[in-house]
Amino acid sequence: MSELLVDRADDGVVLLTLNHPDRRNAMTDAMTAQWRQTMSDLAADRDARCVVVTGAGTAFSSGGDLTWIGERGAEVVSPLRDRMLTFYRTWLAITELEIPTIAAVNGPAVGAGLCLALACDLVYAADDAKLLAPFTSLGLHPGMAATYLLPRRAGAGLAREMLLTGRAFTGAEAAVKGLVNDSFPRNDLMPQVREIAGKIAHNAPIATRLTKVALNQDHQDLEAALRWESLAQPVTMASSDMMEGLAAHRERRMPKFTGS
Repeated sequence: MSELLVDRADDGVVLLTLNHPDRRNAMTDAMTAQWRQTMSDLAADRDARCVVVTGAGTAFSSGGDLTWIGERGAEVVSPLRDRMLTFYRTWLAITELEIPTIAAVNGPAVGAGLCLALACDLVYAADDAKLLAPFTSLGLHPGMAATYLLPRRAGAGLAREMLLTGRAFTGAEAAVKGLVNDSFPRNDLMPQVREIAGKIAHNAPIATRLTKVALNQDHQDLEAALRWESLAQPVTMASSDMMEGLAAHRERRMPKFTGS
């Protein structure tokens, strides 16, 4: 059984489904290895225009598979650090993709599973999905960049509440708090996310990729943003896609972008 399903649509939307429903899509070694290869493939895929990540069954992901800790007992810190750093970097490689990414949180997103969702550019959740980061209640320091992703997404106050108390939020509550972009009834989640992904995939690929790169840079100041944009915008001005976009606007039709 493949623990990561990859489905490519004709419009360039790639659906990644964490596929270990019996374990609530825990991030096993096998799933992690498949994820590593898939991220490498997507980084080189010029036809992919948007990536959607969701979970099979009733959960998004229960987080990292920690059964190996109980099985192996206490270990020395140094090799544990190396193992966890590799795990974090593998799963967070999704942040390095130049194409937009969307998390469709269909059910519980716990710990590292929540961090994976928050590492995506856009996050949508089912109204009744549970989002939580119960690291300290398990005797663990937060991992998977939780102390970076949570404050960056929803502010320091909410991050402290979630990480220090272990408080869980439903998808609907998370949308109000700004932890996710929006929430939908469970049965409407994937159709809504697919529609959003389709809109992204329809836009000009070069402009979309450069826009994501710009947003990920977190420009230090206004001047840094201007310097980037004064280079990136002319790149798109020199593209065939911009000419197609202008022609389509003038002719009042939908543009057909080719990524050139």
